[in-house]
Amino acid sequence: MSQAAPDLSAVSMDLGEDYPEIRASVRRICADFPGSYWRDLDEKEAYPSDFVQAMTDAGFLSALIPEEYGGAGLPLRAAGVVLEEIHACGGNAGATHAQMYTMGTVLRHGSAAQKSLYLPQIASGALRLQAFGVTEPTSGTDTTKLKTRALREGDEYVINGQKIWTSRALYSDLMLLLARTTPLEDVKKKSEGLSVFLVDMRKAVGNGMTIRPIKAMINHNTTEVFFDNLRIPADSLIGQEGQGLRCIMDGMNAERILVAHESIGDAKWFIKTAVKYANERVIFDRPIGKNQGIQFPIAKAYAQTQAAELMLRKSAAVYEANQPCGEYANLTKLLTAEAAWEAGEACMQTHGGFAYAREYDIERKWREARVQRTAPISTNLILSYIAEHVLGLPRSY
Repeated sequence: MSQAAPDLSAVSMDLGEDYPEIRASVRRICADFPGSYWRDLDEKEAYPSDFVQAMTDAGFLSALIPEEYGGAGLPLRAAGVVLEEIHACGGNAGATHAQMYTMGTVLRHGSAAQKSLYLPQIASGALRLQAFGVTEPTSGTDTTKLKTRALREGDEYVINGQKIWTSRALYSDLMLLLARTTPLEDVKKKSEGLSVFLVDMRKAVGNGMTIRPIKAMINHNTTEVFFDNLRIPADSLIGQEGQGLRCIMDGMNAERILVAHESIGDAKWFIKTAVKYANERVIFDRPIGKNQGIQFPIAKAYAQTQAAELMLRKSAAVYEANQPCGEYANLTKLLTAEAAWEAGEACMQTHGGFAYAREYDIERKWREARVQRTAPISTNLILSYIAEHVLGLPRSY
């Protein structure tokens, strides 16, 4: 069945360089964190603490938290611009973006007491909420089949299970955790019986929670997390017990739109870098940029990036207008990830062997851009969504 169509008559978007003050401020911060900073972190598999602190001090990581809780209360597009500029400057927002949007589950579904306790501290950076415990080794993206259990015992929940690809868990104070509170065989719909919790990791680690780093192709500080009779207070529950999947899902459109800004930033960095090198590199007494074999891939990547950015702006505008945006958020995530990948390929080919030299930052950015075709949702799942919910084709899984 197709999803509800949005009322686009209420939607408008800026086609120029919007939020110039935010862009200029982010660029100034990024100037203090050049390629050498990110290369050093990559080699050491280290966390960008100084960069995260600089972004926190500038107030950018609290962009989406309402002013009443100490945040900036900015639109989704403004927050996306922050992420885009980080990537367009050659950095990586992976260590910052979750602090921006993971709090949305607390904001939308938390109790008044939870919001007043946690959101001001998240806004100030006193508390880091960057860990998101959903994916598991056996269930993957089939979230309803996850095996982590949370059983109510008096005033506590007892948690057992395992999560994987939980990025930044070693650098976070709090974790949003999705666990099954009712066995799958006891619910009418498989999406029911899942609950979301806000876990204080400062108390949990060593008391039933164990975190192990995963060495990966990119420096994303990702981990696997084990729960062995971890006891948490019953008031750690966010929203209604058994309705946790809904609490998580309603923030995924925002997440996909925000992360798509990073891909656009990557694409712009690749194109700018490729054009500069193509104009400067002289072979056979002429700049290689004169060759159509060099020109055409860069030009095509530019065209794809322009088209993807239009869809990105459209999805952000539809989201801000409180209209159904599942189609646009998913299309945006797909198109921006593909645009970044094509731009990365063009940049790699333009630089030839030098693209593999770490000092140019291309191989690092190329690795980082590739992950967007897999996470936080794979392109194949997006295509399945479009086929079923937009085009009305039969469900494929």
